[in-house]
Amino acid sequence: MNDQNPYDPYYPQPQIIGYDEYGQPVYQQVPPQSQQSYDAYDPYAQQQPQGRPPTQQPQAPQHGQQQGYGYDAYGQPVQPQQPQQPQQPQTSQQPQYDPYGQQGPQQQGYGYSPYETGQQWAVQPEAAPAPAPAAPVAAPAGVPGPRSAPEDGAERDYRTEQFSFIEEPDEDSEDVIDWLKFTESRSERREEARRRGRNRVVALIVVLALAAVGGVGYLWSAGKLPGFASEEQKQNTATGPQKRDTIVVHLHDLKGGGTSTALLVDNTTTGQGTTVLLPNALSVSTDDGTSTTLAKSVEDDGSSGTRESIGNLLGTEIAGTWRLDTPYLENLVEIVSNIDLTTDVTVPSDKKGEDPLVTKGENQTLNGRAAVAYATYRAPGEAEAKQLQRFGQVMYAVLRKMSDDPKANADTIATLVMILDPSLPEKDLGASLAGLAKHAKGGDYKTAVLPVQQDGSLGEGAADSVVKDILGGKVTPPEQGGAVRVSVRDATGKDATEAARVVLVNGGFAFVGGAEADTQKSSQVLYGDDAQKATAVEVAKTLGLPESAVKKGKPAGNAAVTVVLGQDYKIPGSKK
Repeated sequence: MNDQNPYDPYYPQPQIIGYDEYGQPVYQQVPPQSQQSYDAYDPYAQQQPQGRPPTQQPQAPQHGQQQGYGYDAYGQPVQPQQPQQPQQPQTSQQPQYDPYGQQGPQQQGYGYSPYETGQQWAVQPEAAPAPAPAAPVAAPAGVPGPRSAPEDGAERDYRTEQFSFIEEPDEDSEDVIDWLKFTESRSERREEARRRGRNRVVALIVVLALAAVGGVGYLWSAGKLPGFASEEQKQNTATGPQKRDTIVVHLHDLKGGGTSTALLVDNTTTGQGTTVLLPNALSVSTDDGTSTTLAKSVEDDGSSGTRESIGNLLGTEIAGTWRLDTPYLENLVEIVSNIDLTTDVTVPSDKKGEDPLVTKGENQTLNGRAAVAYATYRAPGEAEAKQLQRFGQVMYAVLRKMSDDPKANADTIATLVMILDPSLPEKDLGASLAGLAKHAKGGDYKTAVLPVQQDGSLGEGAADSVVKDILGGKVTPPEQGGAVRVSVRDATGKDATEAARVVLVNGGFAFVGGAEADTQKSSQVLYGDDAQKATAVEVAKTLGLPESAVKKGKPAGNAAVTVVLGQDYKIPGSKK
């Protein structure tokens, strides 16, 4: 007999094969089942553990009992469940109960209940066909659904809280939707980019068109448009009101002696910079009315007196004086990192055995020492104009290297610790050099030489172009109480200029220079503006000339009235 409990309802009852000598039933030993079985009375059809026998097995017939009946755990006869086909529960039949009193699957027929003695269940010989399964109904949220049978014979132990209904998205459909959205958004972005590109192109075209029209208009109004400047515009540009910033610079050669003078002119109206070189032989007036040369005026009268003499002679306003000694020029070139220019001569070194300081040729780079040597060099027998032009080259090259920022230039000048004229402090000099540097870097810069005759007087036609066009020295009526500027040309052949100068200065006129002229018999007093006719008459009377000598003509560019002394002029105090 095995160790299984014969009264366990979950194990099959052994068959009685007889009775022993004491009248007790003898049971047939049933081997344990090797496969799993299901309890026919379990409504959830739970799988029994392996190694346990099925809950119901056919029983051997007992004495006085029908074939196939046995006893339950309480000794009551029970019709065994059909092993081959468990009955499906019928919803229309009276509910039945499992061994624990739970509602179980309903079956047709009768038999004996394991809990109610004597209640019969009729056993139908054959199982009725199972009805068609009803359509599954989804359980409400939070309510677990029915448990399913385990798969592959494995034991499952699931609890209801382990299950929940999840709506899983269709990956393929989501991918398609995402692709459509991506394609649509990319198309919209491309179209938007095209629209923005078209708008930008249109805006750029409009801006360029407006800029072109504005630029052409400006060039036309300024008379800089080639082939389209009217004669009136040209005349206004050349002779109209223009704003100029003019300073005078004196280069003092402390080693070799002598000076070189130039005017630095910044025409802010036309955007043109110019260096006007002044020869040392230029005749200027002193404070007492006497004539002297420019070189002697720089030595004797200094900066202030010379600046006023040049301004009176040329009829222009000079803002200030820049004294540039050769040591300062050398340091300035070093600060701006050397200069580049085309040299016209080879300058030897002042020390024996050394290479030349400057070599003749194009695009020569000069340091501070070489720049000073080139600016002051004058070969034996060479005209002064050659050395003056070299000084102009050095000044232009320095301006190209200087900054167009006024403050930066002021700092550079302060570094040099130069001797400055009170009329031109560091701030004002830095601003003037900044404007000139801007023109020099842009190519709007030129150098001109003021033409002077041998006697130091201004030349005729060339002087007018420099004085009027560059310096703006057009003669205007004198201010109330101001002295009238008078120039003298001596055509007597008797050196009468000094005598005429003294008479004019004593008469209240400003003598602005004298020059020699070809001999002529009759004297003339020339005026250019009708408003100056009365003044010309007064000049003639002062010199003792007849009123018939007054004529309208072309006076010198720096004077309101020009007197040409002929042979009929009588020098005061002379017997002839």
